Amino acid sequence: MRKFAYLSLVVALAVVSFLAGSWWSHDVPATSAGARTVLHYACPMHPQYTSDRAGDCPSCGMRLEPVYADGAAGPAALGDGKPLPAGAVQVSHERQQTIGVRLGTAERVSGVRTLRTTGRVAPNENAVYPLVAGAEGWVREVRGATTGSLVKQDEVLLTIYAPEFVVAQQSYFSGLDTLGRVTSEQTRTTTPGRIVEGVERFANTLRNLGVSEGQLAEMRAKRELQQYIRIVAPVSGFVLSRNASVGLRFDRGFEFYRIADLRHVWILADLYENQAPFIRTGAKARVTSQDQHRQLDARVSRAEPTFDEATRTLKVRLETDNPGLALKPGMFVDVRFDIELPPSLAVPADAIVDSGLRKTVFVDLGGGYFEPRQIETGWRIADQVEITKGLMPGERIVISGTFLLDSESRMKSAAQGVFGPAAEDPVCGMEVDQKRAAAAGRKSEYKGTIYYFCADECKHQFDAAPGQWIR
Repeated sequence: MRKFAYLSLVVALAVVSFLAGSWWSHDVPATSAGARTVLHYACPMHPQYTSDRAGDCPSCGMRLEPVYADGAAGPAALGDGKPLPAGAVQVSHERQQTIGVRLGTAERVSGVRTLRTTGRVAPNENAVYPLVAGAEGWVREVRGATTGSLVKQDEVLLTIYAPEFVVAQQSYFSGLDTLGRVTSEQTRTTTPGRIVEGVERFANTLRNLGVSEGQLAEMRAKRELQQYIRIVAPVSGFVLSRNASVGLRFDRGFEFYRIADLRHVWILADLYENQAPFIRTGAKARVTSQDQHRQLDARVSRAEPTFDEATRTLKVRLETDNPGLALKPGMFVDVRFDIELPPSLAVPADAIVDSGLRKTVFVDLGGGYFEPRQIETGWRIADQVEITKGLMPGERIVISGTFLLDSESRMKSAAQGVFGPAAEDPVCGMEVDQKRAAAAGRKSEYKGTIYYFCADECKHQFDAAPGQWIR
């Protein structure tokens, strides 16, 4: 009997202790480590829903998060009680210093700015001279000029043999002899014009075969048949290409050399499409060679820019003199334009996270909270980018350390179920994933506009009185 009574007493004490503990956990708010007291629990997706105990949100099923009494709000709300935007993150001051977070301000800019880009030297197409064969034949001799060489005007580049050359010389000498035999006054007044024209036609035939003016004058003076044609440089310039070699058999139209006059060259500067409106025909530019020892003035030509599919940039043609032939085809140079900017809202380029599908900046909400804000951009000049939508002047943004903030924001958005384009719930103000909301049937149309909702409760409230929730 005593053992039975003892066991009964132990069971009764255990039951009383369990009931007392349950009552205490229901009626006394929980406390965390230290002195932080939990006021209540709130849903990360529905901050308007609060509870005095931990659990799950009845609307979306997400775990409730604590809100503390020491002024440090839970992750779902700011210090003033406003709900956090989707993807917002909180970073302590110590951690901001660790990851290198720096803040700046979105501000309006205007005035003269320097647009710096790269350019590539190209020969002036109006001063490029191809040396082609006027008849079939063989290359007899090639002098030392190769691709990249600088040659002087009338410098002999190669000699060729062409069977037609002998016949053309005979016709030319015959015409010269006929013109020389004209002595009578009557003949001089009736036929010299025609004879001179005939001689000139024979001379043009020789020129078409590649005979230079110097060799033609020599033939006219000596009246001796020559075996080879001497091909000379038409101008002083740069050898762009050479295709001739000793013993080569060639056909009519074969190109021996291509020579460019480099006293006046083109600069093909790379510009992005949003920079092109600032560069107009006749605009001045400063061109600096890679060694930084020479600076030239250039102007934008009248030619329209061309699009380069490889670099996805516009090629703007500049024209400049080339004293000393310092600029060679293919050389890269630094190009600078001084442009006048209209008043625009701009931020540093490093502040923008560009995923390819959307551009984002992180706005400082205070208290260590940062909101990912989707923006639209315009021009980019130097290290500044124009903001056309998404920011207001004076807003503080993160200008350094955005990569780590973006990574954490993406993980938090994924945890909240936000993966696609975001929309604002007109009832509770939360950002929701359009695709997920549409798949769940949480969308409504009002006056031609589609609205998305985070929960069925918000959708029911909106459908009951749409005009009440439209701002």
